[in-house]
Amino acid sequence: MGDYSQFVSKISSVKPDKGSISCSSPSNIALVKYWGKRPVQLPENPSISFTLDICKTETTLQYEKLENASEDFQFELFFEGEPKPDFKPKIQSFFQRISEYIPFLKHYKFIIDTSNTFPHSSGIASSASGMSALAYCLMQLDKQINPTITEEEYIQKTSFLSRLGSGSASRSIEGPITVWGKHKEVAESSDAYAIKFPYDVHPNFTNYQDTILLVDKGEKQVSSSVGHDLMHGHPFSSERFKQANENIIRLKDILMSGDLDGFIEVVESEALTLHAMMMTSLPYFVLMKPNTLSVINKIWEYRKETGSKICFTLDAGANVHILYPDSEKDGVMDFIKSELVVYCQKGQYICDKIGLGAKLL
Repeated sequence: MGDYSQFVSKISSVKPDKGSISCSSPSNIALVKYWGKRPVQLPENPSISFTLDICKTETTLQYEKLENASEDFQFELFFEGEPKPDFKPKIQSFFQRISEYIPFLKHYKFIIDTSNTFPHSSGIASSASGMSALAYCLMQLDKQINPTITEEEYIQKTSFLSRLGSGSASRSIEGPITVWGKHKEVAESSDAYAIKFPYDVHPNFTNYQDTILLVDKGEKQVSSSVGHDLMHGHPFSSERFKQANENIIRLKDILMSGDLDGFIEVVESEALTLHAMMMTSLPYFVLMKPNTLSVINKIWEYRKETGSKICFTLDAGANVHILYPDSEKDGVMDFIKSELVVYCQKGQYICDKIGLGAKLL
């Protein structure tokens, strides 16, 4: 597990009586994918992601101090204004995991009110934005109780707590590009929390666009946490983890040099490898839909015909993230509207771009 004692807050007798904290935290899309984890919520391989801007969770945390600390965690949960009992076990286990690091949890009753700007469980990482938003709110309260915490410690610890809720949530706290997972070629990288990409990024990647085609908005038939577990004993897991580590080095150089052709190759290969791991696990499963493949083929045709630097990536779902430079925005949007919308459920897609991470509202 490692020694994370630096993240344990001091127990203070001074606690605010009650209040409310609101923040937003975005989803993120991995370029080099994390698939497979070891206890507790530690990655089998490092990952690099673009932090998104529009696709985010907005969370309000109301807190009220109890007369005496309770035996269990006291919280109510609302999702988009409605009580959401089926989310409660996830929050309960999150609180259990983080309680040693923020020991005031049982001294309060919480009301958590949360909403997304995108469809839940649609292959846009809602657990990443949701868990990072909740961690961000809790850390604001921690900061009131322990005001000596520095900004750097605050960001690190928020990412650390987010990870204990959802691995990819660790990557949502900062932007525009974050790295999670220890890699010898990435300074300061850690399995315990994500860091901002610590090198100068080429202007080619400034304001990079991500248009998300909602190919299938239904619930995934296999959750990501189940998928991660299937990497234990997977026939190709060790090769996959080696490949991811090599792709981190490649992508680091690409992001610094501005090599868009190299970017396309690494990002698309990573997306297809992620789904190949799903198709070759036992039990095996396929999260792509026929329309996912149709979109991929259309993107390849368009790139061949026009010389565009458009590419795709996929999350653990059927939806397609179309990544492209800001300079190509008009042309790519015309292509999406004329050729790709037909493959989207109810013609729906989300225009997003890389963003800067969590913030107070």
